[in-house]
Amino acid sequence: MGKGDKKSRKGKINIGSYGKLRPKRGKFKTKPKNIKGALNEK
Repeated sequence: MGKGDKKSRKGKINIGSYGKLRPKRGKFKTKPKNIKGALNEK
């Protein structure tokens, strides 16, 4: 269980692969609210 192990998190970081232990990061965590409405409120 080290840097050479494909199934461990450290191994995945070293190799540069993704999976269940190391999922790829999404672009946005929450959806943006209505932008037109927010600009008109000011």
